[in-house]
Amino acid sequence: MSKNSFTHIVIGLGGLGSAAAYWLSRQAGNEVLGLEQFELGHVRGESQDHSRIIRLTYHNEQYVRFAQASYRTWAEMEDDAGEQVVVKTGELNFWPEKTTLVEDDYNNSMAACGVPFERLDAVEMAKRFPQFRFPDDIHGIYQPDGGLVGAIKANDAHRRMARRNGATLLDNMPVTSIRQVNGGYRVVAGGREFEGEKLVIAAGPWTNEALKHFGFQLPLQVTHEQVSYFSSPHLDEFRPDRFPVWIWMILDNFYGFPVYGAEGVKVAKDRFAPVDPNNRSFEPDARNEKEVSDFVANHIPRAHGPVLYTKTCLLTHTPDVDFVLDKVPGHPGVVCAVGATHAFKFASIIGRTLSDLVLKGKTEHDISLFRFDRPGLQPDGKGFAIHGFGDHPAEG
Repeated sequence: MSKNSFTHIVIGLGGLGSAAAYWLSRQAGNEVLGLEQFELGHVRGESQDHSRIIRLTYHNEQYVRFAQASYRTWAEMEDDAGEQVVVKTGELNFWPEKTTLVEDDYNNSMAACGVPFERLDAVEMAKRFPQFRFPDDIHGIYQPDGGLVGAIKANDAHRRMARRNGATLLDNMPVTSIRQVNGGYRVVAGGREFEGEKLVIAAGPWTNEALKHFGFQLPLQVTHEQVSYFSSPHLDEFRPDRFPVWIWMILDNFYGFPVYGAEGVKVAKDRFAPVDPNNRSFEPDARNEKEVSDFVANHIPRAHGPVLYTKTCLLTHTPDVDFVLDKVPGHPGVVCAVGATHAFKFASIIGRTLSDLVLKGKTEHDISLFRFDRPGLQPDGKGFAIHGFGDHPAEG
């Protein structure tokens, strides 16, 4: 490839960057360049697994409305790709008597946005979802539109369609320099020089490595997480048409999925173990794996069986657990997104919003919570919450 000058350059081609490259390519075609520091589809980051939860159950109206827009955007993307990536299974959230979250915030926000949901007591949950075993003091909130996004499929589809539209996507191209030149930017990556008028930064755990070229840093914390797949002898009871995605609604939460992409029931527990993304182990944490196994044995007994495999990943946290989705201060031609541990369900709408910010300078969606200048990202802001994290369960 001899072309080295583009209108738009996307740095990072994980879940959010691949989506941004796709949505930009729908209008800008071959004027889009995507750069990935590792191989495409690598497993060093945040978004490369079979499934991520998609849901409308959020604690404020702004997130619920953005989630509603996300479903519409995924549907448009699926229509363009000719491929299904969103699978609705229903979502069941378990609310224990003692929790760090505020249930009314979730229920009131859904009600205000017209999202249907049901409150289920222990008897009704046992009748409708006999796979679970919980004591009588646990109740559930069931939302029928919840489900999963096929993360690997979605990432592949975004990149495939971006290339179909003329975009150039290059892997094994770590960025070593970004400089302002002639009203645009010169990017050195993989030993090559590229010039672009506008930049999109979607670098996940490596966001600050990209932002340092602009003399800017965000208060981010990267953690080492993991998920386990259980090889149950009763897998047919846990297929997407019979078993919902679910979340135990408390900090350090458990969450899980039906069988999808691998012949196992996927369950995880947040770890919140800070790590350097450039120097981290890919070995699972045995204690976390045992806690997950014990939870499954006690509460989803027919899903329990040998661990098919446990897979590690990274999550990137902001202090207030809200996304970053904004222009970089002082650089109106550069936009940046940070997923704050719970973004994959929004990947396509975030990519579309990044595209809108680059092409139009604005978006139709309310992204005021996600600004660079919000109090939670400032030096005198509230800092990281308990364990560093606040109101959102992770859901990978």
